[in-house]
Amino acid sequence: MDAIRLSPPRRLSLPVKNRWGGGDLSVLDFGDPKRPVDLVFVHANGFNAMTYRTLLAPLSGTLRIWAPDLRGHGRTALPTERDRRRGWSDHRDDLAALLDALDGPPVVLAGHSMGGTSSLLAAAERPDAVSKLVLFDPVIWGRLSVALFQLPLFDRMASHIPLVKGALRRRAVFDSREQALAAYSGRGAFRGWPEMMIADYLTDGLVETPEGGFTLACAPEWEASNYAAQSHDPWKAMKRVGRPVRILKAEAGSTCFPSPGVKGLPNVSVEVVHGGTHFFPMLKADVARDALFDAAV
Repeated sequence: MDAIRLSPPRRLSLPVKNRWGGGDLSVLDFGDPKRPVDLVFVHANGFNAMTYRTLLAPLSGTLRIWAPDLRGHGRTALPTERDRRRGWSDHRDDLAALLDALDGPPVVLAGHSMGGTSSLLAAAERPDAVSKLVLFDPVIWGRLSVALFQLPLFDRMASHIPLVKGALRRRAVFDSREQALAAYSGRGAFRGWPEMMIADYLTDGLVETPEGGFTLACAPEWEASNYAAQSHDPWKAMKRVGRPVRILKAEAGSTCFPSPGVKGLPNVSVEVVHGGTHFFPMLKADVARDALFDAAV
């Protein structure tokens, strides 16, 4: 088991074909390949599965874990059509295809931020493939905001969202991986991250260009599109899923509106991670890891 836990994850390629365009979904496979998949973990917007290697690898001595790169991220090769894109139905359908490909009992479906919300949306479509959900500060706006996001007028307002503006300003090209590591370390969203976790992010977060430099695997325009496309309804998904949903919510800077004791959703529990920011899976990895282990064993 120690050899399995310490070995790097295997790389799988899953063919996906749906109305959003076909291609290959890249998946990291942790743990014993002879056992069924226990847990599927989905990354946040702009990142990739490899970013969470140090979170997931210690669990792989007991669990088998699949961690996909969402469309437009990491090593996944699926089209990224931004025109008239209004929600995360593409991520939902890609994850539904992944769940369809599993050959075993229902899995724990988990994710961080956009990955958590996309997991929730997929679970509502494939509830028989999911035993429970664990969501780390998922993007779930208030009910009124979700209703407003579904109005056609919102399409014209999206460009004014600060996160959209910030993503579009993001530097996309670097001369080397070392230059990118120096640019990110201790700054912005990466403040306080272990250097190894930033290096893991860059492993699949940069793509070498023909000129010899590197560009972001997740283009700033696609990251911005994910922030802008908010017409999906996670509240409806929470009602439909019919499975236990455990939400761990950041104490500071949370993107998750539901609070402990949320009403009308008996299958949903919400806990606040005290001292945690939106990036607590990186900064308080033990809290996130314990939640995943408790759900999967």
